[in-house]
Amino acid sequence: MDFGNGIELLKICREQNLPISQVMLNREVELGQIDRDTIIKKLGHSLEIMKSGAKEPIKKPQKSLGGLIGGEAKRIMEFKDSLGGKALCGEVLTRAIAYSMAILEVNGTMGLIVAAPTAGSSGVVPGALISIGETLGFSDEKLIEGLLNASALGYIMMKNASVSGAEAGCQAEVGAASAMAASALVELLGGTPEMCLSAAAMAISNLLGMVCDPILGLVEAPCQSRNAIGVSNGFVTAQLALSGIKHIIPFDEMVEAMYRVGRALPCEFRETALGGNAATPTACSMCYGS
Repeated sequence: MDFGNGIELLKICREQNLPISQVMLNREVELGQIDRDTIIKKLGHSLEIMKSGAKEPIKKPQKSLGGLIGGEAKRIMEFKDSLGGKALCGEVLTRAIAYSMAILEVNGTMGLIVAAPTAGSSGVVPGALISIGETLGFSDEKLIEGLLNASALGYIMMKNASVSGAEAGCQAEVGAASAMAASALVELLGGTPEMCLSAAAMAISNLLGMVCDPILGLVEAPCQSRNAIGVSNGFVTAQLALSGIKHIIPFDEMVEAMYRVGRALPCEFRETALGGNAATPTACSMCYGS
């Protein structure tokens, strides 16, 4: 059993009356020749790494190797707590933002992360799943279903487009991660596979054209705050889809559009640190040897 795009994935879901997570699990068992328990165990290990990365910087902040980030996640949580539970973005989204940024702090200190789908976008999917899990009391088994769903979307985008900032801009990293998170959230909250893909398509559309312009060439800033944007976008588009709002452009067409846009971006906007944020006077003054 395999699927090469969203249309094929939905066809399998309908024919077998299965959610995306179960279709992805069945695919891995069949094509990877790995038993179900082993796959679940491996994903459980990944989830534990995600949880650690989301929590440790809040307890013990550290400056990144480049010195551009460090301590932001803790400040977000402290500010939330100071408001007495009345955070501007609400409890679940504020946690998601903090967790997504925390994981970028771990990445910036060369700590252990799960590239989901990349290091530069590694905070989005964990931020979404861990925050919703804590808020709604989901078990690890339930969150693993979310990881399976997200991995199915990531597989399709890698197969038909790109998740590399160097190849297609930040829209292909944080944008792809945001689509994965949106789809996973929809399934976890009882949405249909069609709703999952609609949410993912909206997530890509909302971040279409986002450039990759790391300051000093480091995966620190603006990468960290873009993970916060990515996880927020995932929640927004998931809620839209769950409300019955459909994206006009189908998921597969949005994936193709994202790739075309990414390939059309000038090289300065594809992880070269030669454009955007990285080319501002302030960023240039920070360059070594300037």
